[in-house]
Amino acid sequence: METLKEKTARGLLWGGLNSGVQQVVGLAFGIILGRLLAPSDYGMMAMISIFSLVATALQDSGFRTALANLPDPKPEDYNSVFWFNIIVASTLYAVLFLAAPLIGEYYHTPRVVPLCRYAFLSIIIASFGTAQSAYLFKNLRAKQQAAAGGFAVIASSLVGVGMAAMGMAYWSLATQGLVYVSINTLLQWHFSPWRPSLRGVTFEPVKRMARFSCKILATTIMTCVNNNVLNILLGHYFSPRDTGYYNQAYQWNTKCFSLVQSMVAQVAQPVLVSLGNEPGRQLDVFRKMMRFTSFVTFPLLFGFGLVAPEFIELALGAKWLPSAELIQILCVSGAAMPLATLFSNMIISKGRSGTFFWCTFSLGVVQIGLMLVLYPLGIHMMVIAYMLLNTLWLAVWLFFVRRLTGYGYLMFLRDVLPFAIAATGVMWVAYMLTRHIESLWALLGTRVVIAAVLYYVVMKVARVKILGECERFVRGKFKKKTKKK
Repeated sequence: METLKEKTARGLLWGGLNSGVQQVVGLAFGIILGRLLAPSDYGMMAMISIFSLVATALQDSGFRTALANLPDPKPEDYNSVFWFNIIVASTLYAVLFLAAPLIGEYYHTPRVVPLCRYAFLSIIIASFGTAQSAYLFKNLRAKQQAAAGGFAVIASSLVGVGMAAMGMAYWSLATQGLVYVSINTLLQWHFSPWRPSLRGVTFEPVKRMARFSCKILATTIMTCVNNNVLNILLGHYFSPRDTGYYNQAYQWNTKCFSLVQSMVAQVAQPVLVSLGNEPGRQLDVFRKMMRFTSFVTFPLLFGFGLVAPEFIELALGAKWLPSAELIQILCVSGAAMPLATLFSNMIISKGRSGTFFWCTFSLGVVQIGLMLVLYPLGIHMMVIAYMLLNTLWLAVWLFFVRRLTGYGYLMFLRDVLPFAIAATGVMWVAYMLTRHIESLWALLGTRVVIAAVLYYVVMKVARVKILGECERFVRGKFKKKTKKK
């Protein structure tokens, strides 16, 4: 029988592998697509992405999280959510199909009308997998989720690159998204033992969960708006090309911090919920997650910012260099994103979906207002303001978590600040040691190696506990595999 610690470690491992596979594949195919497609192609998809994300959130309606928050969800709970999601998704697609001309008018780009109607099919497809995904998530089936996500991203990326090579422009990106959702949904069905039934369908479970799930839904929508506010405004006030430069930077930054965020998100809420009756132990586990997240996310994001110009020029070509400086700005707030996810998971595990909503909603209101004021000053000023606001908002999340758990400001600084300082210092030293190298390939490789080695040495010399625990876990896994052979 696995202990909670072993389940958490296994979940983090598979969550990390899932994120790692998806990000490595995304890296490889993102480079190919970046070379094949124009900035305006990415700009077209960026302009409509918010509508798809909000509709998908409405389709899910927060019930995936609500099911995970139930101590022991029954088959009828999953069944009720399954049929409800399909009805909502079909209705939403019909509304968006009719609203497509209005979207084209907002962006002054008629070409997005057929693109919307095609890309938004993913909303209906995704609705068939919500309950299955919730089952895998609730039961910590991280390995199965990793397999589904990994295979889906490989297959969809191959399709996207093939279409881009044939000159299909932004249609290749839209098809890539559809193929990913389709394959991921099919594999979730394959891995989940639960199956829907038309017999005795009732929406009573949905009604019971509605109060909690509605707040999660509203929060998810606001999160989508918060994350894509610049895409929405840039598409309206600037050209598709300018929007494409920002979107490329946003995507690479997201790929980087999602590597950590997805890994933690797969286990944080179920584990914290299971420890709800042991507040002391729950806080200890939360602090360990916070240290682990900081240990990984700061060197990863700051390191990416260090090599962004060389990476963009070598990987995508000089046509994308305007994105490199935006990446460097976004990497600062990118390092804060996984920490914010941990805070929000703690709040949700306490059943405070209302607090989760108002914190996210307030961020969205401030962010939108700030962007509307700053857009005349240009894209760079908007991105800097976006970065500062999302980083400083950690203090707001911490305020609410402190009230619920006693996790104070000093605890947070002790858990996070040493890793932030170490990563900043390491990147500065790596920059100073390599600033005279002229070859881009040599500069990129040297900076990566120096930064990685220096960070490991600093952690080892400082005797950081989380590093030792990671090493012991990996050695333990290796020994088990060796014994089996």
